[in-house]
Amino acid sequence: MYSAIRRNKINTVLIILLFLAIIGGLGALAAVIYQDWVIVVVTLAIASVYALIQYFAAGSQALAIAGAREITKADDPRLWRIVENLSIATGTPMPKVYIIPDPAPNAFATGRDPEHAAVAATTGLLEIMDDAELEGVMAHELGHVRNYDIRVSMVVFGLVVAVGFLADALLRLAFFSRSRNANPVILVFGLVAMILAPIIAGVVQAAISRQREYLADATGAMTTRYPEGLARALEKLAAHGRPVRRQNTSMAHMWFADPTRPGFIDRLFATHPPIPERVARLRRIGAEF
Repeated sequence: MYSAIRRNKINTVLIILLFLAIIGGLGALAAVIYQDWVIVVVTLAIASVYALIQYFAAGSQALAIAGAREITKADDPRLWRIVENLSIATGTPMPKVYIIPDPAPNAFATGRDPEHAAVAATTGLLEIMDDAELEGVMAHELGHVRNYDIRVSMVVFGLVVAVGFLADALLRLAFFSRSRNANPVILVFGLVAMILAPIIAGVVQAAISRQREYLADATGAMTTRYPEGLARALEKLAAHGRPVRRQNTSMAHMWFADPTRPGFIDRLFATHPPIPERVARLRRIGAEF
C-alpha cells in the first residue's frame, strides 16, 4: 500500500514532465514551421501555468462536467453512511459526497489528496446496488483516494485536455496560415506530430488507469473484507451498464467503469481492464480470506 502511494506521488511528477515535454515538442514544431522560437517559450509558459491551475481546479472541473451535486447526510443517508463508515474504518478523512443525476450506474473519486477528496455516485448506481455492492464500489473509490490515484487521474485529466486543445489550435493555424517560407517536409512532419500527440496522450492515460483500477479493486476488497460485494457490483455493471449522459473522454479514466461503452477500436485505448478479469481477480482474493 505505502509503496503504491509512493509510486503514485513519483508518477504525478513524471506525468507532468511527460506532458510538458509533449506540449513543448508541439511548440517547437510550430516554432520551426513558423520560424519564430518565441512560440516555444510562450507555449511552455502557458502550459506550466495551466498545469498549476489544474492541480487545484481539475477536481471541481470534473465534478462540474459530470453534473454532480454535493449532498449532505439528510439528502441520501444510505450513501452518506456507507462513505462515512468506510472513512472511519480506513482512517481516511471524510470526502465530500456527490450524486450525479444519471441513470447509467457509475461512480468516481477526484481531488488532489485525501484531505481534498470527493466521491460521486450516479442515481443509476444507487438504484441497482444493494448495500454490500454499493459498499464495495465506494470502497473501491476510497481506495483511489488512499492510494493517491485521484492525484494522478486529476493531473492526467487536465493535461490530456491541454494537449488536445494545443494540438487542435496548432493544426488550425497550420491549415490557415499564409506563411510560405516553411519547409514542406517539416510542415508535413509537424502536422503528423500534432495529430499523433493527442493519441499518445490517450495511450498514456489508458495505461496508467488500467493498473490503478486493479489496485483500487484489491484495496476495496481488503477494506470491506468481502470481495464478493464488489465482484457482484461489477457483474451488474456488465449487465446493466450504459453510457453516462455527460461524456468526456478526457475524464473517462476517472470512472468506476468505462462511461462510454466503446467499440472495438476504442478498446485499444480503453481506460479500464475487462470486467470479467476484474471479477476473477476479486474472487481469487476472496478465496484467500
